[in-house]
Amino acid sequence: MTTVRGALRGGRGGRGVGAGRGSAGGSLVSRVAARTGGGALRVFLILVALFWLMPSVGLLLSSLRSPQRIGESGWWRVFGEPAQITWDNYSELLGNEKVMGSLLTTAAITVPATVLVVVIGSLAGYAFAWLDFPGRDGWFLVVVGLLVVPVQVALIPVAKLFGAVGLFETTAGVVLFHTAFGLPFAVFLLRNFFAEIPRELLEAARLDGAGELRLFSRVVMPLGGPAIASLGIFQFLWVWNDMLIALIFADSGSPPVTVALQQEVRQFGSNIDVLAPGAFVSMVVPLIVFFAFQRQFVSGVMAGAVK
Repeated sequence: MTTVRGALRGGRGGRGVGAGRGSAGGSLVSRVAARTGGGALRVFLILVALFWLMPSVGLLLSSLRSPQRIGESGWWRVFGEPAQITWDNYSELLGNEKVMGSLLTTAAITVPATVLVVVIGSLAGYAFAWLDFPGRDGWFLVVVGLLVVPVQVALIPVAKLFGAVGLFETTAGVVLFHTAFGLPFAVFLLRNFFAEIPRELLEAARLDGAGELRLFSRVVMPLGGPAIASLGIFQFLWVWNDMLIALIFADSGSPPVTVALQQEVRQFGSNIDVLAPGAFVSMVVPLIVFFAFQRQFVSGVMAGAVK
């Protein structure tokens, strides 16, 4: 693969020259930051971040207070009375089989739905970007058209189909539904990203004897890491936080965490000690996934923004 390495070095050098020319004048944000001295802008951004995080901080502090304290005063009273903080609510949560089981059900739905969308979307995106087959452009237009189809349109037809084949109120049915509706965006995103890969790099790999499968796994996938990470984060967040599909197609005896928490809300006055920590845990898991792939996510979002 020496030819591929040479092409990669050449591509990196070309991008470096282009980046240097493009950054000579400076961006609008950098010019504004320079004129304001940077200090005022930093203070403003910090205030916006604190305001944005306030609901999450309030939920965390509420989950660390007793139900009596929650009913008597607001969560901000913790700063004046730190002795209110207790871990009893999380002990109750760990002992609640319904909520803990719902977290496992959510993971059993989210992980396969994310992996399937990433794998199938990557293969289809590569095919639409670099393989010639009859009707390629027409089929891609069909995929783009599916992006505007709302989920609500398919609820009744898919429910009848799942009922006929025995997938209604099953985890597999929910996974298939999320996979089907996640693929159009995945194919659209990855096809556009893969199309930006230099043709010379792929031709060099073919000259070195690489087949399409090896070319996809050894060249395209490593270069497409940022876009794939962005897609994985988007899909994970969509499926984890979904309530509509889970409410209709999931097993009512073992619902995902969003449905389980919604059912707990009906008895809000008696089980706030379980509801608050359960809601916080269900929010923390997507945050952990996002921050774990934050660098790849930012790279994928910014890919193609600078020409």
